[in-house]
Amino acid sequence: MQQVAVIGAGVVGLCSAVFLQQAGYQVMLIDRQEPGEGCSKGNAGHFATEQVFPLADARLLPRLPGMLSAADGPLRIRAAYLMRALPWFGRFVLNMAPARRARHQSALSQLNHHSIYSWKTLAGLCNASDLLLCKGSLLVSEQANKRALLKTYEAYRRAGIDVRVIGRDDLQELEPGLADHLHQGLDFTEVGHTLDPHALCLRLYRHFLNQGGTWLKSQVLRISTGRYVRAVETLDRTVRCEKVVVCAGAYSHQLTRSLGWRIPLEAERGYHLMVKPNQLPRHQLQRPVTSMERKFIMTPMLAGLRLAGTVEFAGLSAPPDYRRAYQLLGHANRLLKQPHTPLSDNAVWHGNRPSLPDSLPVLGPCPKFKGVFYNFGHQHLGLTQAAFSAEIMTQCLKGQRPAIDISPFSIGRF
Repeated sequence: MQQVAVIGAGVVGLCSAVFLQQAGYQVMLIDRQEPGEGCSKGNAGHFATEQVFPLADARLLPRLPGMLSAADGPLRIRAAYLMRALPWFGRFVLNMAPARRARHQSALSQLNHHSIYSWKTLAGLCNASDLLLCKGSLLVSEQANKRALLKTYEAYRRAGIDVRVIGRDDLQELEPGLADHLHQGLDFTEVGHTLDPHALCLRLYRHFLNQGGTWLKSQVLRISTGRYVRAVETLDRTVRCEKVVVCAGAYSHQLTRSLGWRIPLEAERGYHLMVKPNQLPRHQLQRPVTSMERKFIMTPMLAGLRLAGTVEFAGLSAPPDYRRAYQLLGHANRLLKQPHTPLSDNAVWHGNRPSLPDSLPVLGPCPKFKGVFYNFGHQHLGLTQAAFSAEIMTQCLKGQRPAIDISPFSIGRF
């Protein structure tokens, strides 16, 4: 039985470990943190299969000054980090070219199209189906003018997304807890969410252990290679293996550099705030609700309502600014009938999304070293794409033809 080391125990690494185990490999999972931490713990919980549009969009450019200048705006670049981030932003702008954007949208669509099915399969395997709900999601607008919403609707329809335009009455019927001044929205019928992203990860982890998987909590220093993979060297021990899968999220570039690849991976910091559920059950949200104007999402979970969003470029080690999280409360209370208050314990969180300037993950084999495989860089869609990416990566390890064309995700594009 071949030995595989999976580096990274976030949701992408956990999905990879379980699928590899199912395929007959002996798997060791390695991470410096406990399983399911980081972005896997604090994400919005939204299986956002409708999000097929690359983040690099030329329409952002005229809006950037306003987004950056607003104290409670969705985007922030810390002044001390600006110069380090400039090369990434340069590549980001280049990816706004229409031809590139169309290619990247097609690639994202392929990944997202299969994601819900893969998650249902994996959740059933790991006794986690109770944590997945497929009630759709809403994109709501505070504008009375329908022009912008209709343009967005048409873009989604051209991309093959199941969506319908709904007015105020339909919004109130679906979500009575939403404020009356919300005029219109889009109803995405084929998406879902999890009631607890961290609990979902822990179910995967327990299944992995119960099926004979092994766990090592240690920091990975390097991957030892000759022509083939030899071992993974950690602070505590050397792990001998025949294959390695890098699923280290925002830290993945530190490992690829030692293998000869310098990739433009940037940490996009996000925040969340957990608030108490509405005391009126009828007014509790039943599905994720995203604000078109305010650029954040509200997701109902077991512990309460999660407010998530914002993008902050500050690097991996900068201290968090939790004002970013609390600003989400003001936005939420504008969209809800009744004001909400934060939970008393563990209300705020921050994490680093692993983002590449073309909005595509790195997925597939390393061209330079046999036995090294990559599965990281899923930006805002790590939870969404984790299960299907793990299936694809497992097919690559087995030498099978992947279910989709993975050439757009090759590390060779850098």
